[in-house]
Amino acid sequence: MSNPCILLWLEAPLQSWGADSRFGRRDTLDFPTKSGLLGLLCCALGAGGEQRELLDEMAPLRQTVIAFQRERGERPPLLRDFQMVGSGYDEKDDWEKMLIPRKRDGGIAVGGGTKMTYRYYLQEATFAAAVEVPAARATEFAEALQAPVWDIYFGRKCCAPTDLVFRGRFESEAAAIEAASAIAAEKSLREAFRVRDYAAGDESAGEVVALNDVPVQFGTRKKYRERRVTIIHESNEE
Repeated sequence: MSNPCILLWLEAPLQSWGADSRFGRRDTLDFPTKSGLLGLLCCALGAGGEQRELLDEMAPLRQTVIAFQRERGERPPLLRDFQMVGSGYDEKDDWEKMLIPRKRDGGIAVGGGTKMTYRYYLQEATFAAAVEVPAARATEFAEALQAPVWDIYFGRKCCAPTDLVFRGRFESEAAAIEAASAIAAEKSLREAFRVRDYAAGDESAGEVVALNDVPVQFGTRKKYRERRVTIIHESNEE
């Protein structure tokens, strides 16, 4: 691998990594997505808007995520948060009236247009992500992650990290993964599974799935394309 890797340590009370969410139901995968980690990187850089050029550079580069746990078979418990959106506003108050959801024709819906949503979070999850980055941008990325322009979070803004996120720049993915294993050992954590970009023959190594998580364009009109990954559980490698 000619490009270096940066190692991210993702540990927090709540994390949420959606790959196929709708307004009324915001699901989370069991692991960080490529779009989620690139969004985190854009926050660190203070890079708003579409960011098509940066995303085009990052799209073909490798990403390997390792999930850690304390006990064999342990899974982060799932939290479901129920929220009401658009309720409780006073139509007689000029400011609150602007916050009431509207119909297509601009009128107020019957009952105020209240929407019910369900949002899902992983609780007390821990991951390491070895992310390949362009050599010319590696220093820029490393500095941004250590002094982010905007707050960084794990999928949603309520998912704040509780440990250092940036854990170093490495010349190979193997070196980054070795460093992640050392951090996990210090915390008495063991590997549960890892998620890597698909390679020919991976069908015998683990579960191959397709994710719509490669961002082509951020901003108000987000666009994504598909990526195949292989999920390898710890028991598969023993």
